[in-house]
Amino acid sequence: MGLLIVVLLLALVLGGAGFAVHALWWIAGIVLILWLLGFFVRPATGGGRWYRW
Repeated sequence: MGLLIVVLLLALVLGGAGFAVHALWWIAGIVLILWLLGFFVRPATGGGRWYRW
């Protein structure tokens, strides 16, 4: 019984970690697209980027 609980908890943790990694890949892709847009689209005045760094 204890082994079954350990296996179920391990599956739950690994499943949650897999979902978190998948979500982080989506967030990283969105941030990359926003960064590229900010890199190519410059404001008309000042000539700088829209971000400070």
